[in-house]
Amino acid sequence: MPHASTASSAMTGTALVTGGGSGIGRAVAVALAAAGMRVVVTGRTEETLAHTVKEIRAAGGTASHVLADVTVGDEVARAVRTVADRYGSLDVAVNNAGLPSWGLAADVPPQEWDQVLGVNVTGTWLCMKYEIEQMLRQRRGSIVNVSSRIGAHMRVTHQSAYASSKAAVSTLTRSAAREYIAHGIRINAVSPGPTDTAMAVWPGETPADRDTRVAREIPAGRLARPEEIAAAVVWLASPAAAYVVGHDLVVDGGLSA
Repeated sequence: MPHASTASSAMTGTALVTGGGSGIGRAVAVALAAAGMRVVVTGRTEETLAHTVKEIRAAGGTASHVLADVTVGDEVARAVRTVADRYGSLDVAVNNAGLPSWGLAADVPPQEWDQVLGVNVTGTWLCMKYEIEQMLRQRRGSIVNVSSRIGAHMRVTHQSAYASSKAAVSTLTRSAAREYIAHGIRINAVSPGPTDTAMAVWPGETPADRDTRVAREIPAGRLARPEEIAAAVVWLASPAAAYVVGHDLVVDGGLSA
């Protein structure tokens, strides 16, 4: 009996990336476009989204943007509908939009707690809700949520709100993955460690301070580059990972090992 062929890693169709104007989101959008996908980036800032689109187009890719706040259901629904109407399908969705938080549990202002969980948890859920609805109509699709090594995998001080939100994202990912794989929808997560973005700089630090701290803490001795996180996201979203369901892939240089 012949062996089954290895799944292709070719990427086709359309991808939606939330928080695609900067950092990991921009790197993911660029990587998906380089892999062959049409990419739509969404977020709240026209200028940064346009920068991502310009970078992709300059490299010969296809990209556009849609303004949307992930905490507003009507805006998320409109963004997903725009992708489907413009390109005919939503094949990959990367839910990356997120907020940091800093403070001891009893010191976090209630407004900040609500905002962080609103963006990181409710925003991810709202995106999944409308992405899944579209993918159910297609009977196919891949969703990758960007979680964090802080939360389900590791706890640190002064990060209670952020850790709570990202632990929820990891659990939501795995729960939904079991619910929808029978419908042809794969759902996974990537949990980055400290990455060379603005969010990795702690209050009162300079980027040089951050680099020194990270070199001491991380077995790999350095921050991740956004492109390294993007590579993990692209693999999980691709046909090469067709049998990977409900996985939370930690990419943190050994920090939580």
